[in-house]
Amino acid sequence: MIRISEVITILDAGNRRSPVTMIPFLDDVERQGRMEKISTQEEVKSYVVTQTGVYASPISSLTLLKRARQSGSRRMIDEWCGPNPEKKELKE
Repeated sequence: MIRISEVITILDAGNRRSPVTMIPFLDDVERQGRMEKISTQEEVKSYVVTQTGVYASPISSLTLLKRARQSGSRRMIDEWCGPNPEKKELKE
């Protein structure tokens, strides 16, 4: 489990409007050996970026955000992405 305080950002793997820098960034992280795949059998739906590495997750970015809110990290999450992230680009 990754603490929310360690998370820099969560990238949606299927977001077609992702910045063009996302793919080179993820390629560099993987080449450096700093990418950890949570599951080798499931499709990657999001990337959780921390200072120490990137985690390729089979859980959608919106689901991860909802779980973080339920775990009591609501104040930090609200500061991080606002009180209504569902209205932003995070969509399943």
